[in-house]
Amino acid sequence: MVLLPATGAVADGGPGATLSQQQAGKGGDITVKGTGWRPHALLMMLICGQSAPGRGVIGGTNACANADGRAVTTDAKGTFDKKLPVAEPPKPCPCVVHIATVTGEPAAADVVFKVAGHPVAPLPEAPAGGRLAVLSAARLEGSSGILTWFGAPPSRQIVFTVGNLGSTPVKDPLFSLGTSHGVFAPQWEDRQWHGTIAPGKKAQIKLDTELSAGAHGDYQIAVRYSGKVLIEQPWGVGRPWGVTFFWLLLCVVVPAAVFRIGMAVVDKVRPRTGRGPGAGRHRTGLLPELTVKIPAFRRPEQAPKAPADGPEPQTATVLPWFTPDTAPSENHPTKGHS
Repeated sequence: MVLLPATGAVADGGPGATLSQQQAGKGGDITVKGTGWRPHALLMMLICGQSAPGRGVIGGTNACANADGRAVTTDAKGTFDKKLPVAEPPKPCPCVVHIATVTGEPAAADVVFKVAGHPVAPLPEAPAGGRLAVLSAARLEGSSGILTWFGAPPSRQIVFTVGNLGSTPVKDPLFSLGTSHGVFAPQWEDRQWHGTIAPGKKAQIKLDTELSAGAHGDYQIAVRYSGKVLIEQPWGVGRPWGVTFFWLLLCVVVPAAVFRIGMAVVDKVRPRTGRGPGAGRHRTGLLPELTVKIPAFRRPEQAPKAPADGPEPQTATVLPWFTPDTAPSENHPTKGHS
């Protein structure tokens, strides 16, 4: 089995891949071996039509057999070995096996491959005159506000620098901005940049991009010009936790409000057992027979005096903590008293 190199990508030390077969028909499979990639990187392998090394996938991932693609993760040395089923792409050949990173720093490689029995058509001619090329890595500018935390659409600006490698100026270039989530194909929208880029000059391009409300997860932002994808930039969007907090709070407040309303209704319709208007709220008025009556207590010096014509009664001081037969008298003081 002969392995075919990937357009010099392996030779110059960059990321690349080799195929076990240069041609195969639909329903078969080929083995793809990659080297030079980042360690533990997640890659996506696709068979794409209307593509060629050096020009990339002209139609973007819309020209690829996305349903039959395969994801693979590189090992600690940045290599991988994975089987890829052969499928017919939606665009005619020339075809390539397109390998690109899903997250992290963008990297890609294209390997020439022929799908047996698939139509072949010439590639569209490159635009004459001005030709734009990316001169710097793209970046996303901007931040999320408090409303994004509650599900508002997240928005950013993708910024990159392009240079005019052609012989004529490029005026008001029309870019296509694509947004994809996971392994799905991007949805393209036209974005026109107003200005003129002279031959041999460069310019900084800023394009606005916005996701749908409540979006979260790993997204990919791509920019295409003249049918060629210039850049792909990953975008990790956090989960809108404010929405989750709102629903949790709602699950607590609503049952509590229903309980309070129910208790108020029960308090209104229950029968009243007292006589007064507020008797139902005071339980002490319902049990008057349980009132404890405490007899009056008089001090010894307040005892009633005997009549003047009778003998003076002999009374003994009885303390509350002594029984009558053990109370001390005047003639027998208790111990400890003089």
